[in-house]
Amino acid sequence: MRASLIIIGTELTRGIIQDKHGPLVSKELTKIGVHVSQIVAIPDDGTIQSIMSALMKSNDILIITGGLGPTADDMTRSVIAASAGVPLIKNERCWNHLVSRMGEERARGANEKQAYIPEGFEVIDNPNGTAPGFYGYGKDTLMISLPGPPREMEPMFYSTVLPLIRKVLNLPEEKRDEYSSFLTPEAKLEELCSEADSELEWGTRFQDYKISLYVSGKDKAARDKAIESIRAKVGPTRLVDGNTGALEILISELKERGATVSCAESCTGGLASSLLTSLPGSSAYMLGAVTSYATDVKKNVLKVSDDTIEKYGVISKECALEMAEGVRSIMDSDYSFSITGVAGPDLQEDKSVGTLCFGFSSRYRESESIEIHLRSWGRESVRRRASIAAFILLSSYIRGESTEEIAKSWVVF
Repeated sequence: MRASLIIIGTELTRGIIQDKHGPLVSKELTKIGVHVSQIVAIPDDGTIQSIMSALMKSNDILIITGGLGPTADDMTRSVIAASAGVPLIKNERCWNHLVSRMGEERARGANEKQAYIPEGFEVIDNPNGTAPGFYGYGKDTLMISLPGPPREMEPMFYSTVLPLIRKVLNLPEEKRDEYSSFLTPEAKLEELCSEADSELEWGTRFQDYKISLYVSGKDKAARDKAIESIRAKVGPTRLVDGNTGALEILISELKERGATVSCAESCTGGLASSLLTSLPGSSAYMLGAVTSYATDVKKNVLKVSDDTIEKYGVISKECALEMAEGVRSIMDSDYSFSITGVAGPDLQEDKSVGTLCFGFSSRYRESESIEIHLRSWGRESVRRRASIAAFILLSSYIRGESTEEIAKSWVVF
């Protein structure tokens, strides 16, 4: 069986961004016996019509990514419909999804285009964006359309497209386990997987705040044994079952207890609080935050003492502890956490980049603070990883565990 991939995006053809879809799709299709004959990148200029017509003549499967947005140059859905000889129709399921993401007023007009799919085609749900995918047959070619952004396309490819193609090929359903990994670089995670059991099939999918890890092959006992050997090296809180995130785990802990949280941030510049308020309904658990870059703010707003700053400095466990206690007092929350550290080169600090201090406070137990060290791949990397570390540690603190013991189990790569 032959397949080709059309990747739509002017940013790709101009060299502004690098294609991630081609290597991923070709690797996964090759593993199940599908020959990938061509990977074609085209701009958003209508070229898709002629390219698609040519590839349909020589391929059993055609996967198209991109061109599903609301603008005039997003032509994928109309070209696929024309190639299949069917009209575009408004899909109620797609429309309801669009409204849930955007609200009905914004969904009207140009955006409504995203709720249309070729008649007779099946919808592929998109939990991370507004434009769903779809699949169906144009003549004898299975045509699969997916959105372009990797954070949308990749989960849809793994959850729906690969199982669909396996079914077309009459292959048995793949027994595959999924895990979420935090704070471990992708290259190191792949190395650990190979060390754990090189005969298993391992796959990773990098995202901003986690890496999805997939394992298949052998039996369940062998897969579980390999996973436990990785957990023993990185720490159990950094490799968890299923498709989840450190933020989602923390929110679950808060909701289970009907508890509230607040935070004080320095080096992360408000990123942690932004993430905490990024999901609908966050006002039920997130009360507020203080972003305190300046020492005077730490002293005058968060009430960090002069003695603490003079004796230990602002990058210290002692300062982090008082920051956490200060913001919890201001917000009157059940729990609070603080982050202070060095995210990038700073001539005013004598500590190395990646030095981070966290404080945790609660109305139910004693406050705690710890210092950890993260390797730096740039300022934004430290900010993201510090926020994720804070969520993991706060979840442990809420459960009554020792944040110091949790951090001791972490191996820094």
